[in-house]
Amino acid sequence: MRIGIMADTHDNLPLIARAVARMNEEAADLVLHAGDFVSPFVIPALSELDAPLTGVFGNNDGDRRLLARKCTGYENVEIRGAFAHIVADGLAIGMLHGDDDALLEALVDRCGFDVVVHGHTHTAAIRHAGSTLTINPGEVCGYLTGRSTVALLDTATREGRILPL
Repeated sequence: MRIGIMADTHDNLPLIARAVARMNEEAADLVLHAGDFVSPFVIPALSELDAPLTGVFGNNDGDRRLLARKCTGYENVEIRGAFAHIVADGLAIGMLHGDDDALLEALVDRCGFDVVVHGHTHTAAIRHAGSTLTINPGEVCGYLTGRSTVALLDTATREGRILPL
């Protein structure tokens, strides 16, 4: 299974369109969004994915009720709250935005998940902590680092890759 991962889209519709196109080109079976959608008007753009998208809220997602309500108009987009536990192809994946450093480190250090997905720092990184693979796809928006990136997780090999947009 191929899982696309993105975060920190921050309303940048042209780069969101590129991220969606890249996920579709990579034939992602599932896409995870680790928060900071920001405004509800990004949801229709994300619904262009060929795969379902599961997301969590980030610290810049202001009107969470409106964001969640906007998702109800699209069968393939959902936001679960501040945290999501996803089981995909036998892997336990924990996803949060990552703005609470202590919580993020506790999730990684306790080895309760095969994979922990987060965003917030806008810096792409893949690391191993014991048996836990941690993936931060970086930022789609490109506002802080000047690099627009997403990630792809291959569940068969348990390997992640950072992909430039």
